[in-house]
Amino acid sequence: MELLQGQTLKHRMAGKALRPDVALELAIQIAEALEAAHTRGIVHRDIKPANIFVTTGNQVKVLDFGLAKLSLRRTRMAEAVGASGTVTAISEENLTSPGSTMGTIAYMSPEQVRGEELDARSDLFSFGVVLYEMCTGRHPFPGATSGVIFDAILNRAPEAPSETNPEVPADLERILSKILEKDRDMRYQTAAELRTDLRRLKRDRESSGARTPAKGTSVHSIPPATAHPVETEKSVAVLYFENLSSAKEDEYFRDGMTEDIITELANIQGLRVFPRPAMLAYRDKPVTAPQVGTELGASYVLGGSIRRAGNRLRVTAQLVETRTNHTLWGQRYDREMADVFEVQDEIARALAQALRISLSPQEEKTIARKPTENLQAYDFYLRGRSYARRESLEFAMQMFEQAIKLDPAFALAHAAMANVCAISYEWRGRDPKWIDQGLAACNRALTLDPSLPEALVARGRIFYAQQRYDEAIEYARLAIARKPDCEGAYNVLGRSFFASGRFQEAAGLVERAIEANGDDYNMYIPYMNALGRLGDLEGSRRIREREVQVLHQQLELVPEDVRARILLAADLASLGQEEDAIRHLQMAVALRPNDSGVLYNAACTYGVLQRKAEALEMLKRAKEHGYANLDWARKDPDLACLHDTPEFKALYGS
Repeated sequence: MELLQGQTLKHRMAGKALRPDVALELAIQIAEALEAAHTRGIVHRDIKPANIFVTTGNQVKVLDFGLAKLSLRRTRMAEAVGASGTVTAISEENLTSPGSTMGTIAYMSPEQVRGEELDARSDLFSFGVVLYEMCTGRHPFPGATSGVIFDAILNRAPEAPSETNPEVPADLERILSKILEKDRDMRYQTAAELRTDLRRLKRDRESSGARTPAKGTSVHSIPPATAHPVETEKSVAVLYFENLSSAKEDEYFRDGMTEDIITELANIQGLRVFPRPAMLAYRDKPVTAPQVGTELGASYVLGGSIRRAGNRLRVTAQLVETRTNHTLWGQRYDREMADVFEVQDEIARALAQALRISLSPQEEKTIARKPTENLQAYDFYLRGRSYARRESLEFAMQMFEQAIKLDPAFALAHAAMANVCAISYEWRGRDPKWIDQGLAACNRALTLDPSLPEALVARGRIFYAQQRYDEAIEYARLAIARKPDCEGAYNVLGRSFFASGRFQEAAGLVERAIEANGDDYNMYIPYMNALGRLGDLEGSRRIREREVQVLHQQLELVPEDVRARILLAADLASLGQEEDAIRHLQMAVALRPNDSGVLYNAACTYGVLQRKAEALEMLKRAKEHGYANLDWARKDPDLACLHDTPEFKALYGS
């Protein structure tokens, strides 16, 4: 599995049409990827936006060949390919057999719906559905049920794209009409043929120096003085604000405020906001707006700085257009600390106004909503969240308790406390008091805010701690449905799949998990382990390398993060860097010698290095200090060298 940085086409579109030139460029790359696969005898059978990945360098990769069919003439190892032509081997046994109806309903070809033998032309039809969606922001064959969608695919012609989006060029509309032919013999016969037409259209558009007119429109029908340029896609990358406070510990406040602004902007329908993980690489780095725009495909960049001094707060913010590097909007806020929520709201509203986005009454209400009326409670909550991310449980608990004491109606703080209780139950000898306390906190959070995604994650984490994995999965999915990048959701989901032995389901979530929660180094562990248990050592290695990047970034900012340090030790051991691994291990154990989680991960590090005696000693110490997640330990690939030993079975069972 190749580790990629960027986002899926599904998230890139976010239910909206792309600019015609952007859609055309991506379409050419997708056609090239399909051409490369088809020439190797592979029919994908599940082309859809979620399986098309756009890297930070705007390179397209076609993902998930799990439903792919190997052509009959090909009996050797197949190869999964990206637009660049690079290949990764996949075994024939992992390619599903012909003759069955497989794929995602909305993107199926007519022959796929009928359960007929498929060839490369089926992929081209599915790609046509994707291209139509790229151009219009809508699906060509909508329907509330699978039966209605099947009927549309088989019998109904889609609405002309230019009816929805007048900017769609007439020539591109003709290409869409041909690729969506229901009779495969009337369709494009090869991806190469399609790619040629797309390239020709791109060349003609570029040589004309103006956009190609939509169907029924003449270039000369609009006088130059009143012609409107193609509207720039309203996508914003929010950089972590620079911390100008004298106290370095104010990083938690800077992070919290930046992430709150990202969350508020994400609630605006007319705006596409890049998630936290996409911005992590730019935190505290000297980057320019054009650089970020080029790497992420963002139209605008919001950046700024924060300075706290006593009860005073100064926030500067500016919105920069990436194409021109011109400042579209800028403002300095000199306020009391008590006004921090108002500042966040004003930034969100000002940005929407600068981009000429009208906020709906519901969006106005959502932006105006405050997590708490008590600023000091909010400050304790942000501190606690920072500790919880490092799994410094005692400090996190103290912070959340203080937040709740100051504001008993602070739902987020109750949810955060419930999450800490669940982890404490796993690491502190499974004392039932942690479950009781966690359930009480979680129920209180849901009473205060029944739709709070963070409370659903906390409930899922409690179910996971109780080894009720199906219920944990259900609650994690509910949280993701309400807030796709909800913190901790993919961690709970991955852990529950791994602990219940559902490794393939965990492996199938890797890309989505990284896109949504890739800034959380704890999230990588279950997915890495699942790939290891499936024998996908290369995929596991790539995930590990990505986690190492995140861990290094964290330790640069927070050198005292012991959790990050011990996880880095295990990763470096797996990557063959034994000396550095042992150095980080010894430092972590010295800093927290009685922490069961640190001791367990020290055992994992020694296990990877095949140092069985040291691994067993650390496992004994971990258990003595309360580590009790036996399901996990018995499946952990880092401890594979111990699983069959009598000593391990005596400690953790078999």
